[in-house]
Amino acid sequence: MSGKKLPIFITLTLLLSAFLHVIASGQGWDIPADKKAKNSYIKFSDTTARLGKEIYTKNCMICHGDPGKGNSLKTLVPVPPDLASAKTQTLTDGELFYILSTGKLIMPSFKNILSEADRWTVISFIRSFNKKYVQVLSKTNPEISKKVKIKLAFDSVAHKIRVEVKATEKDGIIPLKDAEIVLFASRYFGKLQIDKTLHTNSDGVAVFKFPWDLPGDKDGNVELVVNVNDDTYGEIESVQKMKVGIPTDKPGLTEKRAIWNVLKKAPWWIIITYTSILLVVGSVLLYVIINLRKLMKSGNN
Repeated sequence: MSGKKLPIFITLTLLLSAFLHVIASGQGWDIPADKKAKNSYIKFSDTTARLGKEIYTKNCMICHGDPGKGNSLKTLVPVPPDLASAKTQTLTDGELFYILSTGKLIMPSFKNILSEADRWTVISFIRSFNKKYVQVLSKTNPEISKKVKIKLAFDSVAHKIRVEVKATEKDGIIPLKDAEIVLFASRYFGKLQIDKTLHTNSDGVAVFKFPWDLPGDKDGNVELVVNVNDDTYGEIESVQKMKVGIPTDKPGLTEKRAIWNVLKKAPWWIIITYTSILLVVGSVLLYVIINLRKLMKSGNN
């Protein structure tokens, strides 16, 4: 790099660093007041903290590191905070839950990865590092979610799925207005999100565009998973099978011999190779044992 270009390169680098710093410092969370006041319906205990640690280790430690050790991933911008720090511990349970659920930029959203109970369990683990923490339990009964019924209807002409969400109360049927709805199709190795995340209208209805080319079973059935998130009734999941896919008469991935299958359906070459290795290793061990016995006998003589 020439002498003239070097100052320009340094200047651009400094400007980029300053720009990233401004972005990082401006990543405040604009959390609604009602979300800040949200509390867990699960009583935090040593047991929930232990379970939360397991979930945290699998999903959060790679970026946030070990709480209290300051070993979060420093290469990220902004640097993920130490969740045992005083700054994090001053957040309300509702704020922690909101951040964990919604995500922002490099912080992923976990609301479709972890259940509501799992997210509260992670927060239980985070709170275990705060000796002054006193939990305030939610007055909302999680059993209220059982009042909610989810109905699916398929429009074969427009190729759309209508999701209707209503709750049965003493006063009658109540539509869930502005409830967050996510629709998935079950696949072999997970769930495929259908369309984007929607919110119900005043009638408790959301309409999703469904792919024209999604394979189903031989009859065209596809297992659909609906996740509902409502401020009053909490999180509800419904699994229903509907004839909305393209009929596909193909054997399942576990019906034929495959690497990921059980032993009796493993590929022959794997079975032969594995058996051959065992025979070779066993023969070598047997040869060594026989010769050791011969040496011991010759020594005794």
